[in-house]
Amino acid sequence: MSLDALPAGATIGIIGGGQLGRMSAMAAARLGYQVHVLSAEDAPPAEDTAYRVTIGAYDDEAVLRHFAETVDVITFEFENISTEGLELLASLRPVHPGKHILATSQDRIREKTFLGDQDIPVAPWVSVPDETQLAKAASQLGVPFLLKTTRFGYDGKGQFRITDEGSLSQHAADLPYPLIAEGFVDFERELSVMVARNAHGAVRCFSVTENQHREGILDLSLAPARIPVALAEEAERLARRIAETIGLIGILGVEMFVAADGTLLVNEIAPRPHNSGHWTMDACLIDQFEMHIRAVAGLPLPEPFRHSDAVMKNLIGPEGIALCDAVLEQSGLALHLYGKRECRPGRKMGHVNALFPLGALPGPYGIAAQFDAALQPELSS
Repeated sequence: MSLDALPAGATIGIIGGGQLGRMSAMAAARLGYQVHVLSAEDAPPAEDTAYRVTIGAYDDEAVLRHFAETVDVITFEFENISTEGLELLASLRPVHPGKHILATSQDRIREKTFLGDQDIPVAPWVSVPDETQLAKAASQLGVPFLLKTTRFGYDGKGQFRITDEGSLSQHAADLPYPLIAEGFVDFERELSVMVARNAHGAVRCFSVTENQHREGILDLSLAPARIPVALAEEAERLARRIAETIGLIGILGVEMFVAADGTLLVNEIAPRPHNSGHWTMDACLIDQFEMHIRAVAGLPLPEPFRHSDAVMKNLIGPEGIALCDAVLEQSGLALHLYGKRECRPGRKMGHVNALFPLGALPGPYGIAAQFDAALQPELSS
């Protein structure tokens, strides 16, 4: 262990008390650390696994100062937090990933500009600061195209499809500006790469993952992705380049499209553990959460060892919770519930991991069928 590594017994502060904070706290405990969670919501999922929880606003200076005094290093589990608050925290304790990374990832214009400046391929896009720029976006990108809020969008929220000139003029005055407009990508599949980097410059990538969405929310993740080896290596190279260029300390999710012509386009970056990396909890000796904690704490980052192929299925809303009994009855399925007190439609309540021998993962339609068959008693009720 290096001299500047966080010693066992130290306290890691995590901003955000959702399921990512919950599972990060579990990983930190395995490494001998305590976790203090700062949550803006009462009864957060992370309160079940953290050593300490503070409920308070992310922009309350008194709350932030008190929180910083109780921890040795700070990280975060989601992007929708105040950059001003994070800047205050960074003046008091080390914050990983750095506040400049958060500022980049939580603003789509900054994010796209950063990627473009590094010659990272992205879909064509145009900034739309107000209604007057919509026609310009339409002329540059062509119809149809996609409008996205510049901040606070996730799981398909904050996105608007412009399918024709009529819908453009009909909704123009009611859109939540500022926005960015993105040209539609004729993509063959969606991928993601979880990449970790520590302060010593060690960079590690988990297997490239193939993702399928339903109604804008991640449904299935398959690891490894069903793509040629050369394309997987290129996806890892892009993820490593982003992590190194941006100065990452922690873990970063890089979402990508495989275009119809086989080229890769980076869609978004997320400087935190990521839903599409949950398969690592059962298929790897060191999962994405431990790798993140190791990077934040200054510990060594071994090469990820994936001992099995895997598929992750999200459990969404009441329909997802209804599957739990069937999941618990099946061998070969690992259930992870998030301890959320309220079950709402569209809310991620947990996930299920299924493992397969290396090289034996079925294709995406095959694994979906296997899940449906395994859970058929609940699905048909």
